[in-house]
Amino acid sequence: MKDHPRPDGLRDTYDRIAEDWAKEHEGDTRWLECTATFASLLPPGARVLDAGCGPGQKARFFQDRGFHVLGIDFSEKLLEIARRTATASDFRLLDLRDIGTLSEEFEGVFAQASLLHIPKAEAFSVIEGMVSRLVPRGLLYIAVKAQRPGNPEEAIVTENDYGYDYERFFSYYTMDELRAHVDRLGLSLVHAEASQDWMQIIARKP
Repeated sequence: MKDHPRPDGLRDTYDRIAEDWAKEHEGDTRWLECTATFASLLPPGARVLDAGCGPGQKARFFQDRGFHVLGIDFSEKLLEIARRTATASDFRLLDLRDIGTLSEEFEGVFAQASLLHIPKAEAFSVIEGMVSRLVPRGLLYIAVKAQRPGNPEEAIVTENDYGYDYERFFSYYTMDELRAHVDRLGLSLVHAEASQDWMQIIARKP
């Protein structure tokens, strides 16, 4: 695995907040509808790459539906939780920017709230790496934070959700930006959802 140092120390941050973050998000339901749509489009027994799997809740969602899941994350602490959360799935320590080094191919690549931690200057190459691991007609899911009018495209945000300060880097997107990446990679857009806070797309490889 290549070392990708980031000025914001994001990997160290997630190692630090892993247990608290996992507990906070264990009961999340806001993702279910679009995640279920993605799952419904996959063939039975599909291989799914959970790109930026965090503590493994979505890996568990997919494995419970009969899919074969490989989860990757750059935080060993999050992976420790993921291995407890989704015991039938496989997990590997890997940065999103190194997805292209994987030898496996997948019917689906699922990147929920992970690309948003990649600088936008690197986003296309990361998405290209995801697409490279898809079989023909494979599906790509991406969820990122929405850029609100007048707000920055990228920011380091200081938070205090767990009784201590921590910082995380975020990039924010418009739907037009996501569509541009889809078009540039020759994918077909299957599904798109936009809210005040989030952008979600599902696209198919030729």
